[in-house]
Amino acid sequence: MGLKDDIERYREVGEERREDLAEFIQYGDLGQSRPDSVRIPIKIVDLPEFAYAQRDMGGVGQGDAEEGDQVGQPQPDDGDEDGEPGEEGGEHEYYEMDPEEFAQELDEELGLDLDPKGKKVVEEVEGDFTDITRSGPTSTLDFERLFKQGLKRKLAMDFDRDFVREALKVEGWGPDAVFEWARGENIPVSRSWLEDAYDQIPRDERTEYESIEEMEERVERTSTAERIRREGVDQIPFRREDERYRYPEIEKEREKNVVVVNIRDVSGSMRQKKRELVERTFTPLDWYLQGKYDHAEFVYIAHDAEAWEVEREDFFGIRSGGGTRISSAYELAMERLDEAYPWSEWNRYVFAAGDSENSSNDTEENVIPLMERIDANLHAYVETQPSGNAINATHAEEVERHFREAGDVAVAYISSPEDVTSAIYEILSTEAEA
Repeated sequence: MGLKDDIERYREVGEERREDLAEFIQYGDLGQSRPDSVRIPIKIVDLPEFAYAQRDMGGVGQGDAEEGDQVGQPQPDDGDEDGEPGEEGGEHEYYEMDPEEFAQELDEELGLDLDPKGKKVVEEVEGDFTDITRSGPTSTLDFERLFKQGLKRKLAMDFDRDFVREALKVEGWGPDAVFEWARGENIPVSRSWLEDAYDQIPRDERTEYESIEEMEERVERTSTAERIRREGVDQIPFRREDERYRYPEIEKEREKNVVVVNIRDVSGSMRQKKRELVERTFTPLDWYLQGKYDHAEFVYIAHDAEAWEVEREDFFGIRSGGGTRISSAYELAMERLDEAYPWSEWNRYVFAAGDSENSSNDTEENVIPLMERIDANLHAYVETQPSGNAINATHAEEVERHFREAGDVAVAYISSPEDVTSAIYEILSTEAEA
């Protein structure tokens, strides 16, 4: 392998490749990103290169030393000159993607297929000319349809005139008898046509056949299809009632609006590791839904025994010393949704997280009824218990048990960063299936 091959191999290894998306979600520094820009680290590998000495440093065999002089003692390798070994981190740059690209990447990473629905009508536009009406400008006349209707009528009215004319030559028959016979044969001939045709037949030819059976046996009947193939169609009977005019279908452009309500338990039991797991779950969910919808808004609610709305930058860091009443957060969420985000115009997601500890009977008596009352694309609860389930941590199990058959409620359990992507998949795949 030559130098060129070595350099190419180094170039492949050192290509600007970002950190794996799942690894970034589980272990990366999410704080480097902004709500509208996801920053994922890229590892930089320097390519090897030659270093040349300066021209004025002399060459081989040059210098002030005499033959036999000791040039110098080997020096120990103490690492970097200006620091202790291992003090500095590796060099990183960042690959920036917007939430839309992040959502696409996460779909591929986790095998998701969420198709957001538009709700709020923002405008009505003219679509394709697919609808028809009985009047309109000549330029919009649906001539193809007019021609087909005329051709259908032509085929329905057509009959073998020569064959019917021969029936008028049956002895003792006239227009009335032939008309009754034609009706029985499903021949669409009019009485007036028969009378005109009968008048044109010479008297000596009106007794050519002794019976209709003899005529049918001696005269070959030609079908409409055969006759059109042989003779073509000289004219199509168009009628006013066949005219239809095309006009554009009115399409309603719907904006894909979404509001995401993030609820977090900030009581004394929610220590740092639990808060970090909440952040690793909720932050990617926010990016994902922001990337999927045209317009996204977020509501952040913190709670202990009471609930209050907070800013995003404060949401993951708050910790209080109070108890826990999860229903207080759902009461506030319902109030905010009803006043600003009507279900008819907004897609809604309500995500809650905590360590599953709740005040006695609050889940069954208050939280579950509130979840049933709040219309949403998806409700989700994320339990974060790094050290395993606590004895009184039953909220997630109660919610999961009650909504087991529901298609719009997801419950996920996280005990370490390795569980985060599975939890995200559990939440988003529930809505995709619903």
